[in-house]
Amino acid sequence: MKEKIIGRVSRIISGGFNALLDAVENAAPEAVMEQALREIDDAVEEVRGELGKVIANKHMTNSRLMQVNSKCEELDEKIELAVQEKRDDLAEVAISQQLDIEAQIPILEIQIADLSNSEKELEGYIAALKGKKGEMKEDLRLFKASRKESATGQEGNTVQKGDSIAGKVSKAESAFGRVFEKTTGIAQGSGLADRDTAAAMNELEDMSKKNRIQERLAAIKGKHGKSA
Repeated sequence: MKEKIIGRVSRIISGGFNALLDAVENAAPEAVMEQALREIDDAVEEVRGELGKVIANKHMTNSRLMQVNSKCEELDEKIELAVQEKRDDLAEVAISQQLDIEAQIPILEIQIADLSNSEKELEGYIAALKGKKGEMKEDLRLFKASRKESATGQEGNTVQKGDSIAGKVSKAESAFGRVFEKTTGIAQGSGLADRDTAAAMNELEDMSKKNRIQERLAAIKGKHGKSA
C-alpha cells in the first residue's frame, strides 16, 4: 500500500507541473492547475487514511506487548509457587511457556519501531503535499496576474512566467526527491535448507530450550536456597 501511495504522490508532484507546462502552450493552465490542486487534496486524504491504519496497528501492537509482559510476570509468580511446593515438573512447564512468550517480545518491539517509522514517513508525505499545494496556489495566482498584465498590453509576461514555472518544476522535483530518498524498500530472499539440515536445527533448538529451562529452574531454586 505504501508503494502505491508513494507512486501517486510522486506522480502528482512531478506530473502536475509537467501538465501545467503543456497547458501553458494550450492556453488552459488555470483549469489544469485547479485540477492538480484537487488531486493533491485527494492524495492527502488517502495518505491520512493509511496513516490512521498505521496508528491503529501501532496501538494494537503496543497493547499486545503489554499483555505479553504481564503474562511473563504472572508466570514468574506461578514458577515461584511451584518451586516452593517442590513441584519441579510444574515449574518446568511454566518456564517453557515463559520462554515461548518472551520470544515474542523482540518481534513486537521491531514491529512497533517499523510502524513508528511508517507513521513519520506518512506524516512527511502529508507535509510535502501541503507544501506543494501552497506553491501551486501561488503559481496559479501569479499566472492569473500575468494574464491580466498581458491583456493590458504588456507582452512577454506569459513567456517569462513559463520560464519561472520551469524553474520551479526543477526545484520541486529536486526537493521531493530528497523526501523519497528516506524511503527504502528492502526485499530480502533466503534459501531453504535441505530437510536433513532443517531437522538437525530443530533438534538443536529443542535441546537448547530444555537446557535454558533447567538453567532457569536451577537459578530459581538456588535463590530460594540462599533465602532459606
